Amino acid sequence: MEKNMSERQQIDAMWDDSPIDVSTEVNFIWSIANKLRGTYQSDKYKDVIIPMVIIRRFECALEPTKKKVVDTFKANPNYPVKAMYRISGFQFYNTSEFSLAELINDADNLAANFKAYLQSFSPNVQEIIVSAEKGLDFYKQIDKMDKNNRLLSVVKAFSELDLDPRTIDNVKMGYIFEDLIRRFSENAEAGDHYTGRDIIKLMVNILLAEGCDDIFDDGKVITVLDQACGTGGMLSTSYNFIKRYNPTADVRLFGQEINPESYAICLAEMLIKGQNADNICYQDTMKKDRFADTKMRFVIENPPFGTPWGGKDAAEGVEQAVNDEYAKGFDGRWGAGVPGTSDMQLLFLQSAIDKMDDTVGRAAIIENGSPLFNGGTASGESQIRRWVLENDLVEAIIALPTELFYNTEIATYIWVLSKNKRNERRGKIQLIDASNIYHKLRKALGKKKNEISPDDRKVITKLYSDFTESEDSRIFKNEDFIYKEYSVMQPLQRSYAITDERIQYMLQSGSLSSLYDEAKVNELEDSEELSGKDQKKLDDYNENKPTYDSIIETLENAVSDKKYLSEKQFIPVLSDVLDGIISDKKLIAKIAYGLSEMDKTAEIQKDKKGNIIYDKESKDVELIKFEENIDQYMEREVLPYVPDAKAFFEENLGAKKPVIKTGAEIPFTRTFYKYQAPESSVELEKRFVELEESVSKSIGKLFG
Repeated sequence: MEKNMSERQQIDAMWDDSPIDVSTEVNFIWSIANKLRGTYQSDKYKDVIIPMVIIRRFECALEPTKKKVVDTFKANPNYPVKAMYRISGFQFYNTSEFSLAELINDADNLAANFKAYLQSFSPNVQEIIVSAEKGLDFYKQIDKMDKNNRLLSVVKAFSELDLDPRTIDNVKMGYIFEDLIRRFSENAEAGDHYTGRDIIKLMVNILLAEGCDDIFDDGKVITVLDQACGTGGMLSTSYNFIKRYNPTADVRLFGQEINPESYAICLAEMLIKGQNADNICYQDTMKKDRFADTKMRFVIENPPFGTPWGGKDAAEGVEQAVNDEYAKGFDGRWGAGVPGTSDMQLLFLQSAIDKMDDTVGRAAIIENGSPLFNGGTASGESQIRRWVLENDLVEAIIALPTELFYNTEIATYIWVLSKNKRNERRGKIQLIDASNIYHKLRKALGKKKNEISPDDRKVITKLYSDFTESEDSRIFKNEDFIYKEYSVMQPLQRSYAITDERIQYMLQSGSLSSLYDEAKVNELEDSEELSGKDQKKLDDYNENKPTYDSIIETLENAVSDKKYLSEKQFIPVLSDVLDGIISDKKLIAKIAYGLSEMDKTAEIQKDKKGNIIYDKESKDVELIKFEENIDQYMEREVLPYVPDAKAFFEENLGAKKPVIKTGAEIPFTRTFYKYQAPESSVELEKRFVELEESVSKSIGKLFG
């Protein structure tokens, strides 16, 4: 049973914020990168720097047990891998007598010895460093540096860099990697954004702020997943926060990542942490869930924005994989639907929900604005939103400040999801506008000009956990964002006439396009090669051209001011005018409709049963809140202006192709919109006069 706020253990929003200075290490590493000039373009420095940092980090970690590992291997080259882990103290090892410092003593054989040194790492590390398929393919860089006389200076410099986990702990190492990745990603696409620690700490803080009493249990197994884990910053921060509050917790980290450099960094740090290497996978999350049998206590992620999952720009095999999974319905990961092929964010969100523990699962996911409102009523986006709201999965959506990421300035939001809502939150969703809660950086880092300080984090977390209405916090029922789409139409009342204007409208509306279509004829004639079907279509158009011209000429000769107030009156007249040219009743009816226009003085048309026919051209779409009474809405919003209008709810879920007219959107910006009255004309006039006087004085001074 959920405890009330006073009884729950509180997470300290200010924790883990003592400043960490990594400038010495980062500047030293960057000075090594300068040794690559000429041989490498600056955007390719990472091909060397990232692997070398990882190698040196591993080497420093293994130094205290290196001799014992080497001696054990000499005595028994087939010593079991897991037993060797116990000797090394980590889930990796190296059996070579070489070190980076010793490699440079034999400069003539440096490349070959360096490769032999890397081959002496345990298989899991070799997969990171040397694998061409899903690793960093570092042998290629060794050969390139060796050929261009760069290898010796680079290896020597890295041998002097202290990355010992006993002096550079995982938190500090994370900041080092963060700074390096930031520099390497400054020119990356906006969708490939790197998430700063200030954002991650806010996400973790929100995740742990409530619904987490169980994490304080002794020896508690706590699973954390990031399906787009990058370098592992979110996983590491989650680990540190949880361990801070429960040192006995068994925190198990899981991640999937598609970028090889980021994957390598993440796996390296997880190995240093003692995490299971099998739980960090080089895998496209759109193609496969590598942890299908494991539900997660926490999911935390920042998936790519605006990255296509289908179409010509999608990665190979992704569209097929997504569609295959979608075909499984709710036995798969996206049972609620698939969004437009240009953006996979809502696929990540559904996959996160699928991974959340069915009883206590919680998630924090960063999205841009598109998942809030993109798509029409029947679209995949709308139906996914509807599903998460109907299933009461969203606790809160938090608008973040802009200019918060290193390489994009766009607006972003944290979606807080839960399968363990406290009683007060059930059936409700909280929207928090934190877009103005930030501090300016003294110096911009790429496009990042703002940061969420510890104090800011405390304010935002309090807005969330207080769960009360305020200027920056609004609380709604889930149903407030679900709507029904009604078609509002007026009775079919049209007048008919043969005038120059109506003839032009008839032609523009395509009433005669079945006979002849000039645009399509030009398109077919310009084609280099026509299929048999297209050739027949072109022949038919050309054959019908004289009839088409004759109809237009006859109508132009029959122009008059006479207006007919019903179709029954006009059809006989039109048939007489076109007698001898066409006799097709359907075509005559299409021409008649093209010569008509809405006219409230005309006769109201009815079907054979006497029911009023409604004019589809007068159709207006109204989105009505799900729980609102349509009759009351019409009386209030429509009938005072259009007294004869009628609303139609055209949903038909039983049709062969279902017609869906119930959707959902979350108009976040509109919710927090504050009207600002324009300046009065008196004030504007005063300012204009002042400006004019100022300009006159300046001109007077300039020209004496």
